[in-house]
Amino acid sequence: MFEWVQRRVGVAYERLLRREISGAPTHVAVIQDGNRRYATKQGDEAHDGYHAGAQTTERVLDWCKEMGVEELTLYAFSTENFDRPKDQREVLFDLLENKLYEFADDERVHDSNVCIRAIGDVDRLPDRVREAVDYAEGRTADYDEFTLNVALAYGGRNELLGAAREVARAVEDGDLDIEDVDVAEIEDRIYDRPVRDVDLIIRTGGDERTSNFLPWHANGNEAAVFFCTPYWPEFSKVDFLRAVRTYESREESWRRTRAERALALVKALGGAELAEAREIIDRFRGKLPEDTGVEELEVESDGPSVE
Repeated sequence: MFEWVQRRVGVAYERLLRREISGAPTHVAVIQDGNRRYATKQGDEAHDGYHAGAQTTERVLDWCKEMGVEELTLYAFSTENFDRPKDQREVLFDLLENKLYEFADDERVHDSNVCIRAIGDVDRLPDRVREAVDYAEGRTADYDEFTLNVALAYGGRNELLGAAREVARAVEDGDLDIEDVDVAEIEDRIYDRPVRDVDLIIRTGGDERTSNFLPWHANGNEAAVFFCTPYWPEFSKVDFLRAVRTYESREESWRRTRAERALALVKALGGAELAEAREIIDRFRGKLPEDTGVEELEVESDGPSVE
C-alpha cells in the first residue's frame, strides 16, 4: 500500500514539475557519480552498479529527446579513472565497448538521427574501446538532430592545455599571428567538431563539485549546476525535471539582472542618447519588473530633447 502511494505521489509531482517548465536547456552535461556506492548499498559487486547506471543513461537519453534538449555530454571515463585498480578499469572498458556498439546499432538512435562522438584523449584507451568509438562515430556521423558526446579519458585541464600547446606551436611556426589568437582559435583546437556551450551540468551522488568537467564550454558560459543526492542508477525523471527547473530559474534570474542593468544605463542617459535608449527598452520589453519605470522613460524619449 505504501509503495502504491509513493508511486502516485511521484507521478503527481512529475506532472507538477512538467507544468512548471516552459522550455529546456540546449546542452546538458552529466557527471554520473555513485555507481559503485549504489552497488555497495545493494550488496552487489561494483560491475553491477555500472550496468545499472548504463540503464539510467538510456532513460536520460529518452528524457532529453522528450524535453527538446539538443546535446548531451556524459562523463563516462575521466583521466583520473586510469588510477583505479586494473580489474575496475577492465569492467568499465568492457561496459563502454559494449554500450558503444549497442548504441551504434540501436534503431532508436538512427530513427532519432543521434550523432555519437567521443571527446577526450581517446588514444589512451585500449584498442578494443577505440575500435568501438570509431564504429559508433562512423555509423552516426551524418546525423544532426541530436548529439551524444561521450567523455572518455577526459580531463578539462588536459583539454585546455592541449589547445594552448597547439596555438603556441602555430605561432612559433609562423602559421598564426599572436594578435589573431581569439576564442574561435582556441575552440577550433579543442575538438574536431564544434561543441555547444553547456547550459546545465548535473551531478549525482551527493558531491557538490564539477570535477574538471568541460571548463571551457561550461564555466565560460556560466552554466547552471544541479547537484543531487541519488546515486546515478537511482536518478529519476523527477530528478531530471528538477534539474531543468533549476536551469530555467537561473536563466530567468540572469535575464532579469541583465534587463535591470540595461534599464539603469538607460536612466543614466539623456538628450539625444534617449533615441538609442528606446531601442534598449524595446529589446528588454517583457523581461523587466513592473515597477522599474519603463513607461516613464518611454514618455521622456518622446519629448523635445530627442528632436
